[in-house]
Amino acid sequence: MFDNLSDRLALTFKKLKGHGKLSESNISEALREVRLALLEADVNYKVAKQFIAKIKDRAVGQEVMKSLTPAQQVIKIVRDELCELMGGEAEPLNLGGKAPHLFMMVGLQGSGKTTTSGKLALMLKRQGRNPYLVPADTQRPAAIEQLKKLGAQIQVPVFDSDPAQDPVDICIQSLAGASRAGCDVIILDTAGRLHVDLELMAQLERIHSRLHPQEVLLVADAMTGQDAVNVAQAFHEQLGLTGVVLTKVEGDARGGAALSIRAVSQVPIKLVGVGEKLDALEPFHPDRLAGRILGMGDVLTLVEKAGEAFEAEKAEAMAKKMATDGFTLEDFKEQLQQIKKMGSLEGLLSMLPGAGKLKGLKDMQPDEKELKRTEAIIDSMTPAERDNHQIINASRRKRIARGSGTSVSEVNRLLKNFTQARKMMKGMAKMGGKKKQLARLMGAMR
Repeated sequence: MFDNLSDRLALTFKKLKGHGKLSESNISEALREVRLALLEADVNYKVAKQFIAKIKDRAVGQEVMKSLTPAQQVIKIVRDELCELMGGEAEPLNLGGKAPHLFMMVGLQGSGKTTTSGKLALMLKRQGRNPYLVPADTQRPAAIEQLKKLGAQIQVPVFDSDPAQDPVDICIQSLAGASRAGCDVIILDTAGRLHVDLELMAQLERIHSRLHPQEVLLVADAMTGQDAVNVAQAFHEQLGLTGVVLTKVEGDARGGAALSIRAVSQVPIKLVGVGEKLDALEPFHPDRLAGRILGMGDVLTLVEKAGEAFEAEKAEAMAKKMATDGFTLEDFKEQLQQIKKMGSLEGLLSMLPGAGKLKGLKDMQPDEKELKRTEAIIDSMTPAERDNHQIINASRRKRIARGSGTSVSEVNRLLKNFTQARKMMKGMAKMGGKKKQLARLMGAMR
């Protein structure tokens, strides 16, 4: 989402580093470039102006001018102010107090509200909660059926709504249903419109006044740019929003909404949708996003994703296999499946510090289909072949290629890459101390 902004900022800071010492004039010149980059990213112009003024006040002070690395100090100030602009710290969902906890999802039509309700239910379920989905959108055709299908997919109970019912009655009656199901979080998927209107707001206000939800979450589409900020303001004035869920941030949106919503509406972004899959919903961390915008990576999120995908005991057992000749094609396939759980390869690469500066990496689109082909080839092998790849002769390779819908050359390439990777991992796994830890990480990434 922030590719263009990141590129512009990187170029600006590169020019800044070319100066041995910084003066007020070259800092001002650099900040003009930063301001243009923000405006191009669709950041609210008032927010951009205030942001630059804050940076300038700090950057022309003694703290920077007397520093041995003034350009790096300016970059640090920009990072700090970016983080502050987006809220400073992550805002967790309000799950305190007596259950059940009511979460009211609001937003315009097409923002992804119903899908986000399903994603939120899955996220809460994985955190040990018992969510309950309530289809209260009687306006959009098939909205109720859509939520029921999502509930079945993630194995979360859904209230049996009827399109003929009043949305307020649906929400009130769902409380008894949630109690019977033993659920502690109720997610109300309310109706949306193509734009903010009095009828919509009146309905939402009635639901809000009768149920007093703990969280009123606006689902806003990041692709709409400044419109998302305006929508947030309108909903906040009427309902008193407690948070925003920004969707479609994995697309080619310029990012202005993420940088402006908190500053303009004073409503924190609590969650971000980072993909179409139901597990593609993450807590919003301003400090981590600021680091990614400035090319510093997001190692913490990468580590968390790895922690979710790789079980400690299995990782330890796999490390032992790598130290011997015990690592098989079946193990290799399992590692690929674990990597896929962490999300897209392109997304993972973007979290590595300095990844944007590496030549060719920015334009490299990792081939997700290649992983599927690799799995198909391994699936076409017999258990004995997966256990001992050395028995795979020419005739076996032809059979495997036919069974997987690939070519013999692709089978050969997989076996060659697997053999080379196994040798490398075996050598690294025998190293001690920190190198041993690196071997385990490399094994997981391979």
